[in-house]
Amino acid sequence: MEFHQLNLNTPLLNALSDLGFLSPTAIQQKAFPVIMSGKDVVGIAQTGTGKTLAYLLPLLRQLKFSEQRHPRILVMVPTRELVLQVVEEARKLTAYMSVRIDGVYGGTNINTQSERIYQGVDMLVATPGRLFDLAMRGTLRLKSVQKLVIDEVDEMLSLGFRPQLINILELLPQKRQNLMFSATLADEVESIIIDFFNDPEWIDIHYRGTPLTQISQKLYQVPNFATKYNLLSLLLEDDKVFEKVLVFAPGKKIADKLFNKLTHKYPNQLGVIHSNKSQNLRINTLEDFKSGNIRILISTDLVARGVDIFEVSHVINFGLPEIPGAYIHRIGRTGRVDKKGISISIMSHSEKDELAAIQQYIQQEIPVEPLPDDLLISDTTDEDPDERLKGDKPYLKPVKLRQGGGAYHDKKKKNLKVNLGGPGRKKRLTKRKGKKR
Repeated sequence: MEFHQLNLNTPLLNALSDLGFLSPTAIQQKAFPVIMSGKDVVGIAQTGTGKTLAYLLPLLRQLKFSEQRHPRILVMVPTRELVLQVVEEARKLTAYMSVRIDGVYGGTNINTQSERIYQGVDMLVATPGRLFDLAMRGTLRLKSVQKLVIDEVDEMLSLGFRPQLINILELLPQKRQNLMFSATLADEVESIIIDFFNDPEWIDIHYRGTPLTQISQKLYQVPNFATKYNLLSLLLEDDKVFEKVLVFAPGKKIADKLFNKLTHKYPNQLGVIHSNKSQNLRINTLEDFKSGNIRILISTDLVARGVDIFEVSHVINFGLPEIPGAYIHRIGRTGRVDKKGISISIMSHSEKDELAAIQQYIQQEIPVEPLPDDLLISDTTDEDPDERLKGDKPYLKPVKLRQGGGAYHDKKKKNLKVNLGGPGRKKRLTKRKGKKR
């Protein structure tokens, strides 16, 4: 099937032609007629299969010109990177249409965003936190929303957005069309579907959790953190094989540590992003990686969801994720659409439980590769203490216990005296004691 066989209008077909898109993917073919019918939809498809266009095309096909200020289509995504990507894709698709599209997210000036939204918007892409803030301000009214899309909902929940998500769902008009798209769905998501969706049609292209067949998976087992670093550094030396590499670190501190160490060996070839980096730095670094200005991008799970980075030759897991579903999203950054990709995981002995959970989740064993002969094996026995700080989520940091209670010394004699309440009370107590005698 080709796009012209779908019920698309000429402006959308012209935009698809400009983008070089000829044939819809499986999720796009199956979702289009169902969404056009007005039914609620839950779409599950592996990462890299075109889920964004699967909901954008039918929604934009039905969107009519209007001068009203408040949005009729609302798309909620977990991160600012995904906001920017969806907005960019939607604007490309509407190059021949008069449609107002905007995106809002935290970490930037809310007043500037309020002014833009107040001017009027047809489709709004937003993270839950900033969307709820704008709604509470009164700048944004959600009663005009006719179509709701929740993209990567399980990542929203893992980032702690459940309260904002529920509050937003309750603010929306009851009569609306609900769409949910993701590569994986946590059990907690199904309760949201039951509470807020109206008899949705499930479009499940592949079994949940099954990794993409065009991705070759490899696993290296090393004794400690230092050897992990030595292996990563050794692999990256072959720039002809490792042409465009995305390295996932288990936390922000380790991401910075890897960047600082590797920069000396690979100057002007690396970038690093995580939630502590500024908005402009994150956007610019991601663009540099997409355009090929840098060869290696070190990141937390921030870019594991939904962000399209084409031609990634390798994904390297510097440690295994605690959540098995995150493994699917990470390796899905390579092998996108019809391209082949390679996923390499470097684990230490302390990550056996994570490996077992991932292999059970994907229902297959990850092949273990022999260590390179020229790898320097460190004799360090301890793991890096920062490695316990998994993910890019502050609420997963271990609780810091207060140590010690200060110096101890005996009280002085004057401080051992009991306070009898002044001379008057002392006399009364003395009289009472005399009477009892």
